[in-house]
Amino acid sequence: MFDRNRIDNLPEPSAVPVEVALVDGTITRGKLLVPVGKSVAEVLNGAGGFIEFEPYGGERGFLAKAQLASIKPVRVPKAANLGARLSDPDGFDPHAVLGLAAGASREEVRQAYFRLAKAYHPDRYATAELPEEVRDYLAAMARRINAAHAALEVPQKRQRVREEPIFTSPGR
Repeated sequence: MFDRNRIDNLPEPSAVPVEVALVDGTITRGKLLVPVGKSVAEVLNGAGGFIEFEPYGGERGFLAKAQLASIKPVRVPKAANLGARLSDPDGFDPHAVLGLAAGASREEVRQAYFRLAKAYHPDRYATAELPEEVRDYLAAMARRINAAHAALEVPQKRQRVREEPIFTSPGR
């Protein structure tokens, strides 16, 4: 039976990248593990005497709050040209976006589109704790993939319309 009080039923804490300076002068970078629904400030100002910390390349453990000199959150660096590169219409090559050679068949375009659309679909990352820059990148890539597919699909649809009549009247 499901027991709400068991420790293994608790959700995994979220990891906040931080730089920790200790009283003895050592500086360590790693992840501060914060329970779901709490902020870093709540964890640091809480009643407990320890915080859960995982240094990069090390094992998860606990640090005494009394030994902390400072904690500085470390953000994912912003890519300066990311937004410009994704919105640049001049450099838009639908074949390159889908990873295809020029003159690819309709079936190759379709398969590449479905493969990339599954990889970059926003629903796939809806529950993940991702930085805002990563979310923006994934959304922009999804839009680019859709635009590339539309750019390659529209000429093929027009060609099919010309080949196949939409309606033919019965003979008299």
